[in-house]
Amino acid sequence: MAEIVVAAFYKFTPLPDYAEDQPGLLACAEGHGVKGTILLAAEGVNGTIAGSRNGVDAVLGALKALPGCADLDWKESYTDDNPFLRMKVRLKKEIVTLGVGDVEPHKSHERYVEPHDWNKVISDPDTIVIDTRNDYEVGIGAFEGAIDPKTASFRDFAAWFRKFREENQFKKVAMYCTGGIRCEKSVAFLRSEGVEDVVHLKGGILKYLETVPEEESLWRGECFVFDSRVSVGHDLAPGSYDQCFACRRPITEEDKASLHYVAGISCPHCVDEYSEERRRAFAERQKQIQLAKARGEQHLGVKMVSRTDHPRESGDPE
Repeated sequence: MAEIVVAAFYKFTPLPDYAEDQPGLLACAEGHGVKGTILLAAEGVNGTIAGSRNGVDAVLGALKALPGCADLDWKESYTDDNPFLRMKVRLKKEIVTLGVGDVEPHKSHERYVEPHDWNKVISDPDTIVIDTRNDYEVGIGAFEGAIDPKTASFRDFAAWFRKFREENQFKKVAMYCTGGIRCEKSVAFLRSEGVEDVVHLKGGILKYLETVPEEESLWRGECFVFDSRVSVGHDLAPGSYDQCFACRRPITEEDKASLHYVAGISCPHCVDEYSEERRRAFAERQKQIQLAKARGEQHLGVKMVSRTDHPRESGDPE
């Protein structure tokens, strides 16, 4: 039985003294042998941690003692080995980077739609459905009829929406993301822009796939996740995608058969994106990974891609 508990969480709540909470949280985690990343900002907390049951519970208890976090919710999974190499508690301007001021995401909870009500909401012809995730995520799965902003980063969402609003008429908006954090902040942004009839999927795609029977589902494809599974389907069963460890995009078996695919160095999606210098660095990293594997060790370049430490979206947790 897997002994390591992995807990992923976020909470939008005003934390004006968040810098003062950093040392205590770090000491608590390290004292209990817990590893991972926690982000603290004036707007709240976000992170993924892993360790023993007692250790994770101790850190979650410390987090719940923060102002407004008594009802902190989290998602758990289990593994045989800790997917993280160290513990970090980082101070940030935002726990998920939108780059727009004057939004109040802690008020967005009043705009939740439960997963079992989501089909009815997005089937309303007066409602537009917006996917707040990035292009490489949307590329492997989405809800029927959802609008894809084709953004490379969540930082691009505000500019995309403002342009979309200038060019389109709509009455109601429903938004979704992987686990809830980006669409929750997007709701706050739309409200700051004067859009009041806007809701979002509680718990995100993952909660929907976990609770809505496949025969009733309006989800099509697989859902990209920021961990070693790469993608999941209904009932959160592991999906069919692998991952390019150069660009971190999801890749298929067909992609891996391409002449442009070199493990750890390139894939058809990123073959033209990196300089020769970067490719040499990727090649050296891959060499060291293979040498460490031969010695039965874990190389620093091999770890689960966490919600809070994703290479392509540093600080963007999903």
